Amino acid sequence: MKLYNFSTIFNMLGLLLMFNATAMFVCTLLSVYLDDGATEGLLFSALITIGIGLLLLLITRNRKREIKMRDGYLTVVMGWLSMVIFGTLPYLLTQSLVSYSDALFETMSGFTATGATIVQDIEALPKSIILWRSLTHWLGGMGIIVLAVAILPLLGIGGVQLFSAEATAIGGDKLHPRISYTAKRLWYIYVGFTVLEALILAFAGMSVFDAINHSMSTMASGGFSTKNESLAYWNNSPMIQYTVTLFMFLAGTNFVLIYFGLKGKLERIWQDNEFRWYVGFVTLFTLITFIGIYTNVKLGSTSVEHPQIFGAFESSFRHALFQVVAIITTTGFVTADFAGWTPFLTMLFFGLFFLGGSSGSTSGGC
Repeated sequence: MKLYNFSTIFNMLGLLLMFNATAMFVCTLLSVYLDDGATEGLLFSALITIGIGLLLLLITRNRKREIKMRDGYLTVVMGWLSMVIFGTLPYLLTQSLVSYSDALFETMSGFTATGATIVQDIEALPKSIILWRSLTHWLGGMGIIVLAVAILPLLGIGGVQLFSAEATAIGGDKLHPRISYTAKRLWYIYVGFTVLEALILAFAGMSVFDAINHSMSTMASGGFSTKNESLAYWNNSPMIQYTVTLFMFLAGTNFVLIYFGLKGKLERIWQDNEFRWYVGFVTLFTLITFIGIYTNVKLGSTSVEHPQIFGAFESSFRHALFQVVAIITTTGFVTADFAGWTPFLTMLFFGLFFLGGSSGSTSGGC
């Protein structure tokens, strides 16, 4: 008796590597357009990845077209590892990161949407590599396994085991009896919000490149930015920061509830206990943080900037709301050096990291 259906598992790995290679090709095209010096390394990365992916698909073409629960869990583990391992190639072959350990750290942080980075000067990286960083966030945020599940029926494979192994927090509510339709709807929402946020950010004053990268990072609850100062770079644009705050909040909301909301079933949203607690925590801690900033942080410092009374009130509220949402959703963007505000707020933010957003969202935490 075979414990695992390895032919199907390796076939799935080949499919996932094809997704990885496609993202690398997108970055290659940007590098060609900008002539940023990373074209050759990105092209070789994509060719190596697609070559291994095609080889796996070829040698497993006669696989048994079924996947069991234990196969699903192993596929998810091996899938993530393969995505990360091959995801280091763009950094290494473009020499953006010379050390393999650094490249592995950056890639793992990207695909897991953790957002920690070892890059000291982000703006010195080729823009095509910055885009690759954001794409690892975006693919990892919703879960590339969920994307694969959406197209599994085309391959004659049922995806419920994979979906259960990857998206364990979606909950009991099904958007559609067929799991592939559920996966598609989740990705439609994810892609739609990403495009919408990018458009609003571009309208608000971001460059198209910055808007696309930040929208991908926001919806993944990741935190990779194109600027060394993160969102503090746009402290003179409240609209940009409020927009990012809104989409961070949405990314931290259960996507099933968002789907119901888009269908007009608003009562389903407020009936959800977790969502009510989520809103309550954001409201409470924003109020506490606002009071702390407004009464204790000196205006005109590098933390909060606004000379007028109304400006001080709005600025304090904006920074408070932004940082609370960014931390609760584990996105990690910053608009200020909040460690320099007050010891109480620093400890408060540290505690908020453990809350996390909703189950079935892209945020971390609970």
